[in-house]
Order: sequence, then structure tokens, then C-alpha cells
Amino acid sequence: MEKVKLPIKVDPARCALKRLDYQGAYAPALMPRLADSTQGIHGDIDVSLSFGTDAQGLRVMSGQARAQVTLQCQRCNELFDTAIESEFTYTPLREDAEAPELPEAYDTFEVDEFGEINLVQVIEDELILNLPLVPVHENEHCAEGKYDMSFGDIPTTDERPNPFAILEELKRK
Repeated sequence: MEKVKLPIKVDPARCALKRLDYQGAYAPALMPRLADSTQGIHGDIDVSLSFGTDAQGLRVMSGQARAQVTLQCQRCNELFDTAIESEFTYTPLREDAEAPELPEAYDTFEVDEFGEINLVQVIEDELILNLPLVPVHENEHCAEGKYDMSFGDIPTTDERPNPFAILEELKRK
């Protein structure tokens, strides 16, 4: 499938009424915060978006984003390439509107005065949130991973009697 440039801003309500689907890519230059959070972005950021209306009548934008980035291993300080993936579901809200009862999987975003959202910022936020807190290689690829060992089994503790069991007996009397 051919990669298509995606729009920067969209009106999610209008897109949901038309049940639009977008599949394309963003240039890494559009996501400076993601580039600052990593050691570099390789290639375009692949994005798939689907707009529609759910069973509650809420307008919904769901999608997936994928970026190939370079991170620094926190064990050996070497750089390594990895894929960052994110799946998300949003429903738009106006600033003055009261939030309806939303399903747990939905996030909200505020639309601007024209009823539009900045898709680049939303996708960039999602990818940043899915970066690992402590990036590390797999043990077999990391120079320091061979030292990450544990020896033996952790012994199980014997069941000791509850010290408050006596108080429970006194309470019953």
C-alpha cells in the first residue's frame, strides 16, 4: 500500500459523520518532542485512523501509530533500534461541554474554536506515552545483560499465626 501524507488538522465530528478512514504517514520532522525523547526517528511514522460513531452515539476516533526509533540502553549505554507502537481511542469534547459517561477505553481531547484537532500532536503524545520508562536491550544483545542473573530460589516463608487472632477470639466472647 502506498504511503499517503495525512492531514495536520481534522474536524473529528465531520469525519465521524462521514465515517472516514485514513492510512498514511507523517514525516519525523513534524514530531520534534518525540525526536527529543529518543536518540532519533528512522523513517516515517505510520498511522492508521478510523472515525465513526459508537453505540452510545459518541463520535469516536480510533487508531494505531508506529514509529521506528533509536533508544539508549540504560544498562550498557549503547544505542539500539526499536519499534514504538500505540493503539488509542478518543472522543472529542468542546471546552464548555460537560463530559458524558465514557467507556473506560476512551480518552478525550478538546477541539479548538473551529471544532478541529491537531492530529500530529495527538499521535506524538501517544507515541511518547508508549516509550519504555527504562529502555534496555534484550539480555542476549546487551553487553551488560550477561551479568543480570539470579541464583537459587527464593525461600517461602512459613505461615505464622496472626498475632491479632487472639483479639478476634476475645471479640467473639
